[in-house]
Amino acid sequence: MLLVEDEAELARMLAGLLAEEGYAVDVAPDGHSGLHHGLTRGYDVLVLDRGLPAVEGLDLLTRLRRSGVTTPVLVLSALGNPADRVAGLDAGAEDYLAKPFDIDELLARLRALRRRHLDTARQLPVGDARLDLDAREVLTAAGTVALSPRECDLLATLAARPRQVFARDALLALAFPEAENPVVVDTYVHYLRRKLGRRVVDTVRGRGYRLGTCSP
Repeated sequence: MLLVEDEAELARMLAGLLAEEGYAVDVAPDGHSGLHHGLTRGYDVLVLDRGLPAVEGLDLLTRLRRSGVTTPVLVLSALGNPADRVAGLDAGAEDYLAKPFDIDELLARLRALRRRHLDTARQLPVGDARLDLDAREVLTAAGTVALSPRECDLLATLAARPRQVFARDALLALAFPEAENPVVVDTYVHYLRRKLGRRVVDTVRGRGYRLGTCSP
């Protein structure tokens, strides 16, 4: 989970409670660091304040959505009138809870968001095809293509944020955390292209890789 909250005492309290519930919590104290975390790491759910320094909360949410981040977001804000809630939901949040809040209600809402996220995240679009994470297969109009665990991890990382360009070091950390040499990223990009067509992974010169289109 990513918690973006600039009130230090509240952030510490929430991080402790959420850790007791079994969440691994990253805390970002401002919108800039929240945006960096949201774009470079994978989360099951985001909890986002609105009145953030550096980048305002709904602006942060809009940037994440435009970058292809589909992680469910709960906005936790002192701005709680109906117009504020509508603005948060229109910006891309799945839920909105006003401060002060009941901790049991917050936890229940987070459990519901996480369940929905895990239920829908087992298949990811890859162009006109779909990546089935449980079966480690890409389902295309021409048939089914089986992937190795590492191939699946790499393609899933790219497909989860289809508009984002990933540096090789970022892909190494996200898809191959046990590896040390970034050459492994290039190797598995080659394997994916061999199975799914050269366009399945785009090379962005000088920056890295991003998801392309599947055409086996």
